[in-house]
This record gives sequence, C-alpha cells and structure tokens, in this order.
Amino acid sequence: MMPFPKIHDLYIGRVVLVYVLAAWFVVVGMDFMIGGVLTEMGNVGKGAFTAMDAVIVSLYTLPYRLYFHFPTAAVIGSLLALGQLAATSELTVMRALGLSRRRISLAVAMVVGLMTLVMMINVETVSPWAQDRAAAYRTARKTNDTIMLQFKGVWAREGDTFISATEGQNHDSGKDRWLELRGMRLYEFESNGRLKSIAYVQSGEHRPGGWVLKGVDRMTFSDDAVQKTHADQEQWQSTLDDTALASTVSRPRYMSTSDLKQALEYRERNQLDPGEVEEHYWSHWFYPLNVLALCLAAIPFAFGTLRSGGLGKRLFLGIVFAIGFMMLQTQMARLAGAFKLDFRIAYLIPVVVMLGISWLLFRRRSS
Repeated sequence: MMPFPKIHDLYIGRVVLVYVLAAWFVVVGMDFMIGGVLTEMGNVGKGAFTAMDAVIVSLYTLPYRLYFHFPTAAVIGSLLALGQLAATSELTVMRALGLSRRRISLAVAMVVGLMTLVMMINVETVSPWAQDRAAAYRTARKTNDTIMLQFKGVWAREGDTFISATEGQNHDSGKDRWLELRGMRLYEFESNGRLKSIAYVQSGEHRPGGWVLKGVDRMTFSDDAVQKTHADQEQWQSTLDDTALASTVSRPRYMSTSDLKQALEYRERNQLDPGEVEEHYWSHWFYPLNVLALCLAAIPFAFGTLRSGGLGKRLFLGIVFAIGFMMLQTQMARLAGAFKLDFRIAYLIPVVVMLGISWLLFRRRSS
C-alpha cells in the first residue's frame, strides 16, 4: 500500500466531494422547501407570524436537515462521482496503472469520513441549538412572548414522587435560562405504595441551586388524619432538570448525545421506559457506520455495470440503496423498541448486511 494520500487519491476525493455536495444540495433543498417553508406557511397569520418568519424558522432547522440527509447524499454522490469516472474510462486507466479497488474505495471513504465528522460535530453543537432557536422564534412570533419552549400536560417521576403540571415553559434571557412549571401537583408515595402527601403548587422554577416552589398547599396523610399546610415558597432538592423533563415533551431526535444520555439516565434511575430516547441515543453512535456501510456497499457498482449506464441508472441505484438501508434500519429499531431488544444489535444488523453486500460485490467484480 502506497503512502496516503497520493495525487490520484486527492483527485478522486475532489470529484466525490463535488458530486456529494451537489446531491446534498438537491436533497436538502427539496426538504427545506417542502418540509420546511411550506409547512411553516401554515402558521402565517397567527400572531405576528409572516411568510418571512416561515423562511427564518426553516433556516434554523437547516443544520438538522443537513445531518439527516447526509447519508442519502453521500451514497448518491459517491455513485455519481465514480460512475462519471468509470464512464470517462478514468477508473479503467487507474486500474491499469495498478490502483486497486480497495485504494479507490479508501479515497472515497476519506472524503465521506471527513464530512461525516463535520456532521457529528454539527449534531452535538449547532443542530440542537438551532432547533431550540427555531422553537423560540416560532413561539415568540406567534404569541409575542419571550418563551423559548412551551408545552402542556407534563408528567414526570423523580424517585417516589410523581409530578404533573398543566403547562411548562423554558425561558431564555441572555445567558440566563430556566424552566418554569405551572399548575403543579406533587404526589409523594411511601416505599410500600401508600400515598404520603399531595402538594398543589402554583408555579415552580428550576434554577442552578434546585427547584423553587411558589404557593404550595400540601396535604399529608397519616393513618387517622389529614394535615394541611401552606407555604409561600419552598426549596425542592430534586435531580429532575430541564434536560430530563424536556425529553418527555420534546422530540429526542433533535437532542445532542450528551442530553440524550442524561435523559436516558433519568429514565433508568426512575424505572421509566427509555423509549425513543434510547433509540436516538444509539442512532447517533451508529451514524458514522451507517454512512460508511452505505457508501462501501454502493462503490462496487462503479467497477461494473455503471460503465454502460447513464445518470438515471446511477441515481436510481443510489436512491434504492439509501432508501432500502433506511427502511431496514427503521424497521429494526421499531422491532427493538416493541420487543425490548438491544438497540445496538438492531442498528448493527443493517450495517453488517450492507458490508456483507459490499464484500460479495467486491469478490464478484474481482473474479
């Protein structure tokens, strides 16, 4: 194996980069217009929300759309790039000069891997922040409020205490951010399942030092009596924070891996069903393997029938591979959630299948 990279590796990488970016632009552009701008247009007329606001909100969601559609763009772009090199006989010349299929695949993996790394950084930093800003901007324009996130019908658990709230809000003012719940009820149980107390709370705010409960009316139950007390303000030491609570009311797919881990630990600590949180937590870890498996499974076609095929054939194969892989992985994740299986196995099976296809196709092209 020659030192990496060489000039031919950089040439292949440049061609792959151009075609991946082109495919990415088309796929994300369509989703941006149809799933973004046109969908947000339904909010026009609510409060001060305008058509320009629909575009702005959609722009905030762009980082996640780039992350979500990158695997599809990567496989389509790789096929188009190598198909073009094959159609112009450049791959044939490279092979005649002693460049192996593995070396060509490595050049493709180099570019795709670097772009995948950028997307992994994106989903941990820019994307969650942008999704929060999109929700904040949408709410502000519709309600003329400074609320960052608003939700209703909140239920959560912290140890032996069950919490309900009529509505909750994540506030954001400069560097100060806090969670507020209104219309709270705290149901505290003993270890044997007996109801110990019920507290009616006007509002509660989660600050760095814990919870501040305001307007607390509590009824404490004993064997032969009920005691009622009132407090204008109470401190509640609880590990329930905005991240854990947000995972019960927001879409885990938009959360970063660190936030998903915190939410997962909260649910495990309170013996709650991890559900979508665990599914999306492991999907982040398997994201790089997914992209690699898709591209490696598609690359062998560039050495065979694609030389006689046109743009339509290469595009069709890329779409089939991407959609087929995503459908397989989605179904495996759903089955894992339904039958309480390990999500790591569910995400690994499609990767193994695609890598197996790649290995068989490479052997077939080599024979």
